[in-house]
Amino acid sequence: MELTLLGTGAPSGLPRPHCPCASCATALGERARAATSLLVDGVLLLDLTPGAALAAARSGHSLAGVRQVLLTHPHDGPAVELPAGLPSAGRVADGRVLTLLSGHRVRAVAMDAPGTGYEVTGPDGERLLYLPPGGAPAGVSGAHGGPGVPGRAGVPGVPGAAGARGVPGAPGVSGGARGAAGPGPAPYDMVAADVTGRPEAVARLRAAGAVGPDTDVVAVHVDHDVPPGAELARRLAAAGARAVPDGTTLTVGAYHPAPVVPRRTLVTGGARSGKSWEAERRLEAFPGVLYVATGGTREGDREWDARVRAHRERRPGSWHTVETCDLVPLLAAEGPPLLIDCLSLWLTDAMDRVNAWDDAAWSGGGEKALRERTAELVMAVRETRRTLVAVTNEVGSGVVPATASGRRFRDELGRLNARVADECEHVLMVVAGQTTTLR
Repeated sequence: MELTLLGTGAPSGLPRPHCPCASCATALGERARAATSLLVDGVLLLDLTPGAALAAARSGHSLAGVRQVLLTHPHDGPAVELPAGLPSAGRVADGRVLTLLSGHRVRAVAMDAPGTGYEVTGPDGERLLYLPPGGAPAGVSGAHGGPGVPGRAGVPGVPGAAGARGVPGAPGVSGGARGAAGPGPAPYDMVAADVTGRPEAVARLRAAGAVGPDTDVVAVHVDHDVPPGAELARRLAAAGARAVPDGTTLTVGAYHPAPVVPRRTLVTGGARSGKSWEAERRLEAFPGVLYVATGGTREGDREWDARVRAHRERRPGSWHTVETCDLVPLLAAEGPPLLIDCLSLWLTDAMDRVNAWDDAAWSGGGEKALRERTAELVMAVRETRRTLVAVTNEVGSGVVPATASGRRFRDELGRLNARVADECEHVLMVVAGQTTTLR
């Protein structure tokens, strides 16, 4: 099954008309994107957009053979002129199945937002799922069960408890739905979705088994929220997805190397640099993430409570949170991805435990004890089989601390960061909300 992406941008296109933002200002040439419209084998058009006929011609195709035009979402703005000979465009009821004379089978998929998704099965069985802008399949859970600990039922990947892993059924998505009877159909060959606008849609599909390791996830409806070019490619690769220029023709079901998702990533930066936000973005397209908060609670500290509350509110609902500095067992356990925020607070706890702030205790065995604790953590990072994103602070570029204990913390955190970075495939630094790849 051949898929031509006549456009890959948001409904307003990219750049947006009259928008002065930096993303729109740099969306030129191949970075410019018309509103998303997909042509399937020259017979099915998904979303009729302005200039679709010209876009098809530029890509070496024609709309003359189109026999069905389906819309996924309400199209605002001026009415789109219907090219001569093209059938009228419309949407179909959720769950309805259309069978075209060409042998393509199209099923309408219910969304959790205005719009309709379409599952397209080609004559030879290849399967494509196309989602509208801002949409995710309704009824597909983004969480999955797993082993827990007493008092933390349903939190996957936390050692110390019995429990069976389970993947909930995925009503509304036939590909990969898994229930008590065992595995369902294979994952989709290709998913075209609003990866930048609704990454949790991909997470839900992964949790349901509808997106697998070999599924080609293609970003469409690309808007100006993410800078075009290298930054867009970097963020999509972290989600296991990719973007292609307008006019690209892809073969659904053909082998394509999946973007390499680094298994271990260290994100460093100064205070309020955006490092935690960057770390969360790297995992928002994956289900059941275990968020490990090493800071805990601080009784009577309203500012700290406000920070913790802000972090919790922006995390996907399918994520689980544990507050602990006991990281080694978590890294050793099997389970979903781990996000550790942050190593600097872990080090504070470790130094508290060995009384490293006191000069006499430090020279009397505290230094040796801390080295052993950090070595154990670094080894656990090396040996973990889980996907890991760890956040830390960059404290060595500012004013030299006035106290010996402050300088000791600065030095020890610098050593810890360097050793953990050595064990990570990907190391990022965030400055003023901008991410630089160090490795």
